[in-house]
Parts: sequence; structure tokens; C-alpha cells
Amino acid sequence: MRFSHLIQINDPFNPLIDPLSREQLWRGLVLRAENPSLFVLALDGYEILERGPDTLARVLHFGSLRLRDRVSFAPMDQVRYEIEASQDSPAGTLVMSIEEPEPGQLFVRFDYETMQGGATASPDDLYSSLAKKAYVEADIDTIRTIRRLAAEPDAPG
Repeated sequence: MRFSHLIQINDPFNPLIDPLSREQLWRGLVLRAENPSLFVLALDGYEILERGPDTLARVLHFGSLRLRDRVSFAPMDQVRYEIEASQDSPAGTLVMSIEEPEPGQLFVRFDYETMQGGATASPDDLYSSLAKKAYVEADIDTIRTIRRLAAEPDAPG
């Protein structure tokens, strides 16, 4: 299954939304990878197994389910999650890309791809529809959390 959607971060026509800088948005996306417990409600725990200059290897704990992934960073631009296939879960990728079509007009594009048996999975329509809705809700929550953290008094500029 492949799925992509876009979330607008700054809206110059909505004064009720405090704008985020690209740096604040980037720090939030990195924090999501480094401390997923702030962002993923069903997460019971996680371990960072390896840390490189622009990568992390992690294990995420959801009850008895363990998901291993590798996160790579293209600074100020993109965070890429590569989830390993396991007995309980297919391989997949999630790419979060910052888009800025005009200065200050920030968006995040979320690109999902789920693989099964080496080929792109083609789940039935109901499952696909439910998964897409869950992805969108989780991504909206991610941006909401980034906004909340950026607004905290001790948050770096």
C-alpha cells in the first residue's frame, strides 16, 4: 500500500495558528524519532540500539510486539523511517519531508509504503481506508505535539 498526504504547518490567513519556523519544525520531527514516547500513544517503550551522525536504529515496544526500524535524517529536510519485516508486521517506510513552496509557507508531506513478501502490499479496501485514516490522525497528532512543545516556555527558539 502506498499513501501520501500533506499537512499545512503555517497558514498566513489564520491568525489563530502560531507559525513555526523551519528549525522548530525540524527539531520536532527529530524529537519524534529520538523520543517516540512523546508522540506515539500505544508505545510501551523503546530502545535506541545505535546512533550515527544522521541515523538511529531502534526497537519499539507495543505490548509483546517489537518493531525494529532505522531512521535516517537529511538535516532540515527529511526524516525517513525504514521498518524491518517481522513475523507480526510487514516491512514499510515512512518519509516525512518538509516542503516550503514560498518562504515561511511550511508543509510536511507524509509518504507511507507498506511492503509484503518483497512487493508493495495490496490490502483490501476496508483495511486500506482504515489504515490511511489512522496514519492521518497520527500525523495530525505529531504536528499538534510539535506545536505544543515549541510553545513551552523553555523550548529553544
